Amino acid sequence: MRALLPLLSVGRGWRVGAAARPPRRVMSLYRTEELGHPRSQDYRLFFKHVAGHYISPFHDIPLKADCKEEHDIPRKKARNDEYKTWEDPHLRDKSTDCCGDNDPIDVCEIGSKVLSRGDVVHVKILGTLALIDQSETDWKIIAINVNDPEAEKFHDIDDVKKFKPGYLEATLNWFRLYKVPDGKPENKFAFNGEFKNKAFALEVINSAHERWKEMVMKKCDKGAISCVNVHICDSPFHCTMEEARSLVESVPTPSMNKESNAEEEVWHFLPN
Repeated sequence: MRALLPLLSVGRGWRVGAAARPPRRVMSLYRTEELGHPRSQDYRLFFKHVAGHYISPFHDIPLKADCKEEHDIPRKKARNDEYKTWEDPHLRDKSTDCCGDNDPIDVCEIGSKVLSRGDVVHVKILGTLALIDQSETDWKIIAINVNDPEAEKFHDIDDVKKFKPGYLEATLNWFRLYKVPDGKPENKFAFNGEFKNKAFALEVINSAHERWKEMVMKKCDKGAISCVNVHICDSPFHCTMEEARSLVESVPTPSMNKESNAEEEVWHFLPN
């Protein structure tokens, strides 16, 4: 199970065994650049457009891919109605009665390929899980890479139950326990841990997208979140490509011989 950061995307799917057009690789639009040692506190991963300029993965990678189907999640446009999501910590979710966790929505991609850090993949939305993390709503979108060999089988959350029996139960258990090794309590879930369907998930995404638009247009309290972006020309936080490069170059260069903390690389056993 991979919990991807925001709703990110890549290419079209294809029909197995059919003479179909190869999938469009939206991933080819983006590159990543590493700074520091992985798993260290000063590790950074920067995103760049294929044209060479730095971008914000939060604000500059579109929410929707160039696809006719509504469930597909990105296409480059310099408008504020095509981009990201934000779970507003000041807005109480009507479904969970808890405020948002101040992050983009997370995606749990269930395909067979192990994705690399910073991959941008085009996914098909299947459903959602409402995790309650220390009284905050933290939606987990269940999705599958459209380029996965089995993607054609999956259209809604019931297909996950059918073709991957036990997977959702294991996912629920992982999200319940994953913070326990840090000394935190088990996470809770709205709807008694029920996974909601695709239609419900799309409503969650659209709602979070509207809150993101309010934030990036400076129409609500964004707190400490940086809304600096390169592609949203009508945003008050828009910056030039040169300014974005200056921001990246201002980040201190860490020591590359710094080893990761051994405590971060141990297994934890949770007794029943």
